[in-house]
Amino acid sequence: MEFFDVVQSRHSIRSFVDKPVEPEKLRQLLETANRAPSAGNLQAYEIYVVCDPERRAALARASLGQGYVASAPVALVFCANPNRSATRYGERGVRLYAVQDATIACTYAMLAATALGLASVWIGAFSDQQVWQAIGSPEGLEPVAILSVGYPGEEREPSRRRPLDTIAHYLD
Repeated sequence: MEFFDVVQSRHSIRSFVDKPVEPEKLRQLLETANRAPSAGNLQAYEIYVVCDPERRAALARASLGQGYVASAPVALVFCANPNRSATRYGERGVRLYAVQDATIACTYAMLAATALGLASVWIGAFSDQQVWQAIGSPEGLEPVAILSVGYPGEEREPSRRRPLDTIAHYLD
């Protein structure tokens, strides 16, 4: 797929068919996330790949009962690693750059999923503590996004977007 086609085709899908994601597609998706830009090229994030149904069910519970987290064959948990960013950027790295790094990587993964014929949905509403318990995350990491990935079980119409002239502000 051409880049602009990928961007136009990407939609949040909350229904997935019962079909595993092929390991080579998952690897390609993760390699794409690994190519995401990051502050100082520190890549101040970690990605937890959750394929185990029990752990995905725990993530669904942690996500305020969003059941599609459990129904997708893969959940990717993107965690900021503030300590990694702090080595170069101090408090701003802790507070902002590590979170930005994780979200950019998640965005790359989401677009890669679309390019590979997969569907995804970004989950941002969850209990940090319950996510940590579900993935066994080491101390010091901050979960910032869960990306559920699989083959689409529904087709979606494009979402309405704000008019560009209400978003882009030209300063002359």
